[in-house]
Amino acid sequence: MLKSVAMIVVPNFSVFEFGTAFEVFGVDRSDRGTGVPAFDFRVCTPEPGDVPMKSGLSLHVGLGLEAAADADLVIMTPFGKDADVPESVLEALRAAHERGAWVMSICSGAFALARAGLLDGRRCTTHWHYSQELAARYPAALVDENVLYVQDGRIITSAGTAAGIDASLHLVRVELGANVAASIARDMVVPPHRDGGQAQFIDRPMPRCGSQPMEELLRWMVGNLDEEHSVNDLAARVHMSPRTFARRFRAETGATPAAWLNSQRVLRAQELLETTDLNIDEIAREAGFGHSVLLRHHFAKVLDTSPQSYRRTFRGHLAAV
Repeated sequence: MLKSVAMIVVPNFSVFEFGTAFEVFGVDRSDRGTGVPAFDFRVCTPEPGDVPMKSGLSLHVGLGLEAAADADLVIMTPFGKDADVPESVLEALRAAHERGAWVMSICSGAFALARAGLLDGRRCTTHWHYSQELAARYPAALVDENVLYVQDGRIITSAGTAAGIDASLHLVRVELGANVAASIARDMVVPPHRDGGQAQFIDRPMPRCGSQPMEELLRWMVGNLDEEHSVNDLAARVHMSPRTFARRFRAETGATPAAWLNSQRVLRAQELLETTDLNIDEIAREAGFGHSVLLRHHFAKVLDTSPQSYRRTFRGHLAAV
């Protein structure tokens, strides 16, 4: 279970990205009755003392890298991507990975993970400003610039700025369950789960449409996922011909009505798997698939996993006790 978090900072680190992870793991919310534990949060650096930030400020850090030696999660804070990373930092990252701890980078922190060899053969990401350079410098890394964060094994990399929140909440969700992640997100006044982009850990918020009637239709469809929806019936609800409706729907959502409905049904199934004890047949009916065979088919197609595996992952360790 995730209990201790060590965040590594080096000179010229980014204060905002540091703050995103600190807000998730460094604030004690254990007395609020929401089930959020108090994390043992540590900030460490190769040479303890005043560590300059990108902004011109500095942070006094009293702990050396030994503070990361037994942490359940080690986070690499962003820094100047062209700066030299001390070998001691790279060794701390390798050691964390070798003993089975989680390792996470935010924004340009991915360059340190790459230098440590932890991204070889792994999907990863960083800020889109730096993604092509990361791929060029470290061709063994499988860089995806179109996502907010990526989990590959026990390594998580995130894009820039607020994506650090998404990656941190994702890890909380995996380790401690959706309810704990949602409680932290509510306290931070942020969405509990934004689209990470990785197939097994994706969330697609409802798109905003250019027309109110179409947006109202989408919301009605989400509220009635357990019903059959033909193009003719949907077109009639917004007073369009079926051909016009099909064209407008794809233009607004980027998908056909059937494909969009299936994606929303998968999302509903994800929610039910995370938050209820319904069996797979019951979830298939509630989500609108009707039969568990169809649920498993679409789950595998969209998320590349099974409903059972998804439930085991996202109910978290707390749900199992």
